[in-house]
Amino acid sequence: MSDDLAATPANADERAVDGIRSLVADAVARLSEAGARQEELATFIPRQLRMLIAREPVLQPVGRVWRLGVLLLDADGVLRATGAITRATEPGRPAYQSQSAETRRAYRAAAQRGHFASGATVNYDTEVIDLDAEGLRSTAGPLFLRNGRALVRWSPTATDADAVDFARYLAERVELLVSPPQGA
Repeated sequence: MSDDLAATPANADERAVDGIRSLVADAVARLSEAGARQEELATFIPRQLRMLIAREPVLQPVGRVWRLGVLLLDADGVLRATGAITRATEPGRPAYQSQSAETRRAYRAAAQRGHFASGATVNYDTEVIDLDAEGLRSTAGPLFLRNGRALVRWSPTATDADAVDFARYLAERVELLVSPPQGA
């Protein structure tokens, strides 16, 4: 392979994707070995009618993930963009104080119907991040590629200029789970 071919942006992006995969595999190994705290992953199933019987909404368990800030990682090395979060707690009675409070109560009730352990953090409405160079170049999600570099938008309002290096971001987040600060 000539140096001209190796220096093309597409090749740089492919190498960056290979680097992402390697970093993710290392993170899974380290988090698994340390027994780092995981959270629940669920799919929201809206209210539906089956054979004239109303089925209430439920958060259906899908698996477990490690929360890495704006990213979620499972034991198979699948990265997801963090979506919505609720806690599996007693939903309480309707208070009709505000629409947002009632929405949160409804999601807590859906988590309870999903049979999650009381107090468990439940992630839902997440999007799988496809580790493909072309997709990562054009995504508006948290993980993206620019000029052969893997970067993370650490906030929904962060611009490309605010993005941080993926390797550094992942290392910091893994370290926080492996060795949480005193009292965390």
